[in-house]
Amino acid sequence: MLTWLGSMEDCSRTRVVGRRGPTRRVALLSAVALVGAGPVRAAETARIVLATATPGGGFPAFGETFVAAMRASDPMLTIETRATGGSAENIGLLRDGRVDLALVQGEYAYPALSEGGGLTVLAPMYATPGLFAVPAESPIRTVADLRGRAVVLGTHKSGLTVMGRNALRASGLDPERDIRPILLDRAGDGPSMVRDGRADALWGGGLDWPGFAAMARGPGGARFFGPSEAGIAQLAQPGAVMKRLTVPAGSFPGQGAQIATVGSWSFVLARPGFEGPTPERLVRALVRADLGTTHPRHLVGIVPAAWLNPATAQVLRETGILPP
Repeated sequence: MLTWLGSMEDCSRTRVVGRRGPTRRVALLSAVALVGAGPVRAAETARIVLATATPGGGFPAFGETFVAAMRASDPMLTIETRATGGSAENIGLLRDGRVDLALVQGEYAYPALSEGGGLTVLAPMYATPGLFAVPAESPIRTVADLRGRAVVLGTHKSGLTVMGRNALRASGLDPERDIRPILLDRAGDGPSMVRDGRADALWGGGLDWPGFAAMARGPGGARFFGPSEAGIAQLAQPGAVMKRLTVPAGSFPGQGAQIATVGSWSFVLARPGFEGPTPERLVRALVRADLGTTHPRHLVGIVPAAWLNPATAQVLRETGILPP
């Protein structure tokens, strides 16, 4: 499970973002077992639509376990997941009122929230360390070695793709000219393209991201690296969306040393007007489940209080996490 150590208000420090042990999916399912023993029942069923992303990526996997945990915590909350093109499309769906909630990468979430228009943050998801992955036997060892190579950056509308382009640019490579960028329709297609030689490297994010798991467990294994040190310093300036992160040694099979990189938080965002009893029930169910980094308390210091959904802010004030 990803962890974000230290004060949430001091985002300029290096964070340790992962460790060997249970994945987020395992942690969430463990929480389901804990809260399932005594669920809180309500008189009426509340129906919610949650937008995720393309099959094979981290957002759909998170969405499945999120829904299972909420069902165990409050069986009368009915959450329907909807596959989408990713963060960019999800922002539009929220603004149009076509979904109630959506999973959104920080690279899209922060600008959208800054623009106003009624979008709010219901809960955090997790911090996502961005990494490049190559076959273990590949001669590619740094971002500079990617020059002229075919690199899978992600899907067309994913926040991870934006992060990857930024990582390349900050490290001295033009993501459109200095590499051969590959964009996908399905996030799950990337690892097979690297394994069969159609691509040289894969960009992704998260220690238990399905694409990284497929690379690491595939024949021959994989090697991972982050942006250049100069790129990290440029991207992780105080107040920036991306933060300096450290992936501990042993996070992936065969990884003997820690990896310095950058990453951002992803969020569960709510559509304009998503207020009242239903979001309040959902936030209270989240608090009861206590799903690690998805607990609303982790929003303090990550986003301004003005961006919080009213239900989230109310619950955090009741528990003393936010001032009254």
